[in-house]
Amino acid sequence: MPKIAHIETIPFRLPMAGALSWGKASRMDTLEHVLVRVVTDAGQTGLAEATPRPTIYGETPESVQVIIQKHLAPQLLGLDIADLAGANRRMTTIANNHTAKGALDMALHEALAAWQGQNLLEYLNPPTRKIKVSYILGIADPATMLAEAKAVYERGVRALKVKVGRNLAGDLTLIRQLQAEFEGGQLELYADANEGLRPEEAPTQLRQLTDLGVLYVEEPLPVELISERAKLRAAQILPLIADDSAFTPRDLARELHFDTFDILNIKTARTGYTQSLQMLAAARQQGKGVMVGSQASSTLGTIRAAIFAGLAGIEHPSELSFFLKLEDEIVNRPIELKEGYLDLDMLVGITVDEERLKAFIVP
Repeated sequence: MPKIAHIETIPFRLPMAGALSWGKASRMDTLEHVLVRVVTDAGQTGLAEATPRPTIYGETPESVQVIIQKHLAPQLLGLDIADLAGANRRMTTIANNHTAKGALDMALHEALAAWQGQNLLEYLNPPTRKIKVSYILGIADPATMLAEAKAVYERGVRALKVKVGRNLAGDLTLIRQLQAEFEGGQLELYADANEGLRPEEAPTQLRQLTDLGVLYVEEPLPVELISERAKLRAAQILPLIADDSAFTPRDLARELHFDTFDILNIKTARTGYTQSLQMLAAARQQGKGVMVGSQASSTLGTIRAAIFAGLAGIEHPSELSFFLKLEDEIVNRPIELKEGYLDLDMLVGITVDEERLKAFIVP
């Protein structure tokens, strides 16, 4: 049985075509991630992308490298590549550091698949091969947002997630403008409030979104307001998506107990495949809907998330198009979207181009 022989972390920086703003003050205009590479003593390799978000998880590219090289890797080296459960147990002895551990877990899965003579698509074998995708429309001036929506629509997107909460009146106006612009174009819209609404105003605001035909809303209230969120969900005004409130399986157990949401947004970038599979099973058992988010990943991370998004029980549009915001990439060829869908079979063969990677490594 091959054993984990080497774990490498490579920080890289990719230029974005425009900034992504969300929540009360968060903004990103350059993608700064870490490539995680796992190699076995028999030569199998697994790759994944760590997506640190200082304002969400407290991780940085530097902290991801340190936690992996000084704390996680020493616990994993020498372990059988097939012992994914053992690897997960060892990683959970380290608190938090979600994207570092998520990337390591997915890289381990790919190395195991390679040992079995498979690629990741063959290994996970998702029954759904055409995945409906959505695109995160960041906060900007209306003209910029409309132009961005038109551009991604032309590139195959048919569902948009619109950030709301900073100025709801303006948000409602934008939604009307988007609906008018794409009237008859089968564009679907849902909202992400990033915990930005207040309990006393949220019911009215959700009714306004419902009246405009918005499909659902993500995290309308602050995560710590558990009883208020449960009450809002019980009102059944608009389906609620859990994201920030369900970082981990432990978080999800709490949210399921208090029945605070309708749809779970699983992000493989922060829970890898091992914990994401646990969360998918738990959500399905309680009759919850599921979607997949890519955590603003480049093409590599998008592929890892997309393969997971084909699993049974994931039926809502998944956030698998952030790569459209990037001006350049570290892979050998791009993903193509067609009429709102991503074809998993077309992802086979897309991998890191080592020469391109060299151009974007952070020294």
